[in-house]
Amino acid sequence: MKKKTKVYFPVFLNIRRKKCVVVGGGQVAFRKVRMLLDCGANVTVISPVLHSDLTELADKKSIQVIRRSFKLGDLKGAFIVVAATDVKKVNRKVADEARGVGALVNVVDDPKPSDFIIPSFFRRGDLTVAVSTAGRSPALARKIRTGLEEKLGDEYRSLVTLINDVRSSLKRQRITVRAEDWQAALDLDLLTHLVRTGQREKAKAVLMEKLKNQIGATKA
Repeated sequence: MKKKTKVYFPVFLNIRRKKCVVVGGGQVAFRKVRMLLDCGANVTVISPVLHSDLTELADKKSIQVIRRSFKLGDLKGAFIVVAATDVKKVNRKVADEARGVGALVNVVDDPKPSDFIIPSFFRRGDLTVAVSTAGRSPALARKIRTGLEEKLGDEYRSLVTLINDVRSSLKRQRITVRAEDWQAALDLDLLTHLVRTGQREKAKAVLMEKLKNQIGATKA
């Protein structure tokens, strides 16, 4: 019988001010710590030895550090745990402890004991684009992400804000727009061109007009 592939539920978590623990003190651990800090988490690192970048964060009081090897009880109150040591046995021990305290765990480069995997992603302001291959080919995920990152320029940062402004304006006018109408009105080539060339207000007006025309056509 063919083994069933694990299917992951795609979700974006709010971890602001939540306790997140990274076990490990190397370069990989630093990358995970940086991601967690970017999302506003309260980060604790457990490791007897720290990479210089982690030491710098500790000196700045950006993270809490426990300078010793992992022990049972270290994960109490954690929301997310990342096992990032180079010892498989320790990582599995961390994963078991995390589940015992009800925390979500990611074991770096080992999807089997992980509750979640971290996709290859990039951000343009409030726009986040993530690519995952369910842990089967991180290289492919990175390649696809890099291509999208080159295609979706910084104008998308402004476009998200612009569309939100239009959406808020319509809500204030008590105008309801169907999801299908939004899709029909979002001419990304035109809108991104206008934003890129500094014509933000024109882009907003064009989008508003297209939405109202679309609503009118739907009602007709």
